[in-house]
Amino acid sequence: MKIGIAPACSTKSRTSFDDFIAAAEYLEKEGYTDKEHLAIRGGSNGGLLMGAALTQRPDLFRAVICQVPLLDMLRYQNFQIAKLWVPEYGSSLDAKQFEWLYAYSPYHRVKEGTAYPAVLFMTADTDTRVDPMHAKKMTALLQADNSGPNPICCASSRRPDTARASPSRSRWKSGPTSTRFCSGSWA
Repeated sequence: MKIGIAPACSTKSRTSFDDFIAAAEYLEKEGYTDKEHLAIRGGSNGGLLMGAALTQRPDLFRAVICQVPLLDMLRYQNFQIAKLWVPEYGSSLDAKQFEWLYAYSPYHRVKEGTAYPAVLFMTADTDTRVDPMHAKKMTALLQADNSGPNPICCASSRRPDTARASPSRSRWKSGPTSTRFCSGSWA
């Protein structure tokens, strides 16, 4: 099953986020897993999905791996080539689209005093598509506002292909780090 992100200007823009969270709730409700064993991972558009799931339901997951994400949806179009993505996501310069973007923008949904799961952001300093500032500033905000004991980390590479969610490359390169992180070796 492939999960996509609907355009921000769509009335169904949050459907994929809600569906993802509902799937996680279903897995727990039916006894397939529980909060202590549920980790999620996604990159690029999937990184946005991870950010939305993390900030909307921090109580649902043990660990989150968020690779090369868009997280500040009010400013994303100001960096790198992201202005080309305005038709897909919308623009905060449009008042109506601002409302939709603000409603799910992971960076703007972080709540001080919330206990967040363990989070590993992965980015690349030389990424020409998704600005690494998304992962870095989200890391700083979560570290400042997290009331729980779980680590909030950011791994930054010089090579974009080591952080990007690519089945052919990044899976094996970030695999050991991701596996150790999800297994709770930090606990």
